[in-house]
Amino acid sequence: MVIKTGWLKYLWNKRGGKILYQSIRMAKFHKTPFKIILENIFEVMDEYRAGFTFPIVASVALKNTKLMSMISKSRHEVASHGFKHVNYKYISKREQELDILKSIWAFKSIKITVRGFRAPYNAYTDYTPKLLEKYNFLWDIGIGYASKYRGLKKFFRIRINGKESKFLCIPLSQWSDDAMIDRYCLKNFQMVKILKKAMEKTAEKHGVVMFDLHPIRIGQPEYIDVLREILAYGEHLDGWFPTVTEAVNYWLNHKKWKGDASFCCLLTGDIDNFTFADYLLRLF
Repeated sequence: MVIKTGWLKYLWNKRGGKILYQSIRMAKFHKTPFKIILENIFEVMDEYRAGFTFPIVASVALKNTKLMSMISKSRHEVASHGFKHVNYKYISKREQELDILKSIWAFKSIKITVRGFRAPYNAYTDYTPKLLEKYNFLWDIGIGYASKYRGLKKFFRIRINGKESKFLCIPLSQWSDDAMIDRYCLKNFQMVKILKKAMEKTAEKHGVVMFDLHPIRIGQPEYIDVLREILAYGEHLDGWFPTVTEAVNYWLNHKKWKGDASFCCLLTGDIDNFTFADYLLRLF
């Protein structure tokens, strides 16, 4: 019950009376089968030979092995998004460790190797990075959401027990699809304009930029053109769109972007639920 209580505390503290509204919105999004959502994303990504990284909640992955097979057979990548979608700030150190460890076991059980991690809600405690170090993750893509890191245009490491972390962190843009669509109610052309500007600034510094574009939104028929337009513009700017592991490994070995690209753009998107039933089960 502690894990579930943690999630409910987060919802109430962050959403308050908007919980019902959020549930209605998620029900609408889930009218599109997730198979179609993935096919929409794969079609656009394949058109530009680009990679997408999916941090996925492991307990949800175990219940939807056919969809997981679709992803694992593609050019794209799976990362750990924990075992349950719970805010780590509301659970104990032991529960954090168990959640991360169970996610690793779960993905191994369906023969998927995960090299990276993003905590649910991009919520970390001082203890979380120690667990990422302990379990030998190559990279993390949630720590970089903290305001002090968002302005960076390069990979970075953090200090753990007085030493640099073995894993790399990547700065994460504040302009996620849920912020643009749910919070600010932006139109497609407005989202494209914002993301294009972020890529332009990154290209000027020959750096890296990462966007959090949840498949449940960006894979919808009404939003998929946003993904297509930013890929087309990124190609125009001579950008590189790999998976996170591909980008990290290449940078560690060469200290530059593949093909001497002007910048690196990482497209990531969490999968918290494959069905609306998955979403509702988080309440019970």
